[in-house]
Amino acid sequence: MTTRKEQRRIKIKYRIRKKVSGTAECPRMSVFRSNKQIYVQIINDETATTLVSASSLGMEAMPKKEQAAKVGELIAEKALASGISDVVFDRNGYLYHGRVKELADGARKGGLKF
Repeated sequence: MTTRKEQRRIKIKYRIRKKVSGTAECPRMSVFRSNKQIYVQIINDETATTLVSASSLGMEAMPKKEQAAKVGELIAEKALASGISDVVFDRNGYLYHGRVKELADGARKGGLKF
């Protein structure tokens, strides 16, 4: 059973996904935020494959916003190593604020363009 807050996020998520799609040239960078961790994947929607992924697992010693920034830099490093420089950002229904914003800023700082 989902709460009203989760239902609201899912509604926003589908509204965003109508417009945002990843291709081979410009894949989609999708963020998932739980209470303790933050996860990010770079996805090619044409073939439905995950190209690169990163998470904050093992970084519990630092504050959550710093974790998100580190994960952003990590995903940028992995993406550039696999030849991906341009992505489309999918905030997955979350507000562009706090940890989601820190992750995006970290990815930009790491060299990704979106």
